[in-house]
Amino acid sequence: MSFIYKYLKKLRNIIVKYIYTNRLFLSYFLLSLCGTIIIREVTVGGPFNYQPIICDIGLILLIGAFGYLFKAKNQFKYYFIFIIFFTILEVVNSVFYIFYEDFASVVQLSTLHQAETVTDSIFARLRLIDFIYVLQPIIFYYIHNHLKSSSYYNIMDKIEKKKSMMVGTLIASLVFLVYTFATASGADYSRLAKQWNRRLNVERFGIVLYQLNDAVQAVATKVNTLFGRDDALQLFNDFFNDEERNTYTKKNKYSGVLEGYNIVYVHMESMQNFLMNLQFNGEEVVPNLKALANEGMFFSNFYPQIALGTSSDAEYIMLTGLLPSTGNTIFSSYGNNTFVTLPKILKEERGYYTFSMHGNQSVMWNRKNVHPNLGYTDMYYKESFTFDESNDSPDVIGLGINDKLFFEQAIPILENIEANNQNYFGTIITLSNHSPFKNNDAFTYDINDYYSNEVTGEMMSTCYLCDRDVGHYIVSAHYADEALGDFISYIKNSAYFNNTVFVFYGDHDAKLSYKDMNYLYNYDYLTGELKDESDPTYVSYDSFDHYLNKKTPLIIWTKNEQLQKIFKGNIDTIMGMYDAAPTLYNMLNINNKYVLGHDIFNIKDNNIVVFPSGNYLTNKVYYNISTGKYKMLKNNVVVDDEYIAKNEEYSDKLIEIGNAIIMYDLFNESEDSSEEGV
Repeated sequence: MSFIYKYLKKLRNIIVKYIYTNRLFLSYFLLSLCGTIIIREVTVGGPFNYQPIICDIGLILLIGAFGYLFKAKNQFKYYFIFIIFFTILEVVNSVFYIFYEDFASVVQLSTLHQAETVTDSIFARLRLIDFIYVLQPIIFYYIHNHLKSSSYYNIMDKIEKKKSMMVGTLIASLVFLVYTFATASGADYSRLAKQWNRRLNVERFGIVLYQLNDAVQAVATKVNTLFGRDDALQLFNDFFNDEERNTYTKKNKYSGVLEGYNIVYVHMESMQNFLMNLQFNGEEVVPNLKALANEGMFFSNFYPQIALGTSSDAEYIMLTGLLPSTGNTIFSSYGNNTFVTLPKILKEERGYYTFSMHGNQSVMWNRKNVHPNLGYTDMYYKESFTFDESNDSPDVIGLGINDKLFFEQAIPILENIEANNQNYFGTIITLSNHSPFKNNDAFTYDINDYYSNEVTGEMMSTCYLCDRDVGHYIVSAHYADEALGDFISYIKNSAYFNNTVFVFYGDHDAKLSYKDMNYLYNYDYLTGELKDESDPTYVSYDSFDHYLNKKTPLIIWTKNEQLQKIFKGNIDTIMGMYDAAPTLYNMLNINNKYVLGHDIFNIKDNNIVVFPSGNYLTNKVYYNISTGKYKMLKNNVVVDDEYIAKNEEYSDKLIEIGNAIIMYDLFNESEDSSEEGV
């Protein structure tokens, strides 16, 4: 017993001595580690999962070890620089995650000046906790001043064994890092190399390794672009020349029904399907959108597949039938690429006039340079419309001209286009329903709940949604719906557009949090609490339901009486945004096999919707690659591991091909005119 006591006493003295003589280093270490734990807590969750903590510890120790090369009084500067680095890394990612539900990439940050979401949309959602990391350098500086006043640095200069401390810390860091990489699976390494699923990389390896890897990948991407084109082209050709895949290009009853007709896309900002099932005080949130769905052909299970490019990704997918880049935004980084798009084919092969129209500046998302490459002849943007741009003007909502005034002035432009062209294809992009969904004097929708006081009988009201993002979104969407109703009325009352088919689509979800949506469905304003599952009005809403709720409207509508007989009814087949273009290609009798989606009327229930994150959706399951879990969508249907693995492999292939097309500009024949299949 005495031996054990002496050993423990000796061990205690060693620990006490180490803490006493390494107070600055330990402060750096603990503060840095706390920051990496907090960033996971406020983003992906699982702050105390051991795998990312071990990796973070290894890297923090590795960086900290080299501080021992400096004299004690200069170690503060070294550690302080990295404390600042970690703080910036965490603040940027915390803020970035609010809007994109993803982590920041070097490439994306370098092009944010071109994105329309860079200001109000992000900053309106800032939380106090997003800046808690600023406490790290403040606390560290306070500790430094305390140590400085206690002669700590002078003592350490005399007694500190710098080389042995550095070596010991390096060995400790390597132990943690070796464990991290030794226990990583092949799938972990693959995802780290591809950097497709940033969330999963942070969950597995922590924020520090993720960000370092992202920086390396940004450089590697540039290098790989110079050397990897041949392999990418082989993958491309093997995929698109596969005979089994091309069975989905067969004819069906809709083949050719749109030949000779004008096509107009109406890109509806942040419009989601769940709005069509909501009403307050007897008034529907989006009555015009609902009427449009009833009048036309409504694809009720249509899912956007956007990545970091949000609205611009939606444009790209709807025009190409491909997937967006997972590493950067196409419009910002690859705007000079050669694209194969619906408007370009209609323009070059059938003589269509093509145009795009938007109430924002053409420089946003680099549309001024990208849209001509997508096949648009003319662009009608902010400068094409007349309105008062002053800050307090009712003409402006959010980023530009309000939708009502925009549609009012768009009609004569559209009529002039039709009067001077035999056929045309255009895209009209709405704006007012853009986040951050700020309340505006033009918004008049009442989301109060009215009830009778049980004691006095007096009518009371509460607005439990008024201070939440979901409430702001509902009010904003109602305004956008009113503007949409005006536009449909203009179209119906115009002498034009009898030969025109409109394709209305929601570009992406509103990026509302799970908490907000659960609050919408399950908050009881009478008790001030969320409903219990035993409540008969309780709505089951888990994380999978939240993913599935992100679907947006896709509606084909026309006032042409003959076509109205064709384009009607609800199509509830699971489909992705990349299925829209091939479906329309078949309707227009255009043969273009270079799409990743399918004509939905050919593939039907065999379809799979692949998301850039690596998640996928079929008519049977929604699979979350981050957790490896899935939700069954049908009762009495069984799927096995082979089904899950096969679809995951297919999803990886589609994402890889989508990235390769963009990264290596594979439609650019000038790169190699002899390339087969391009």
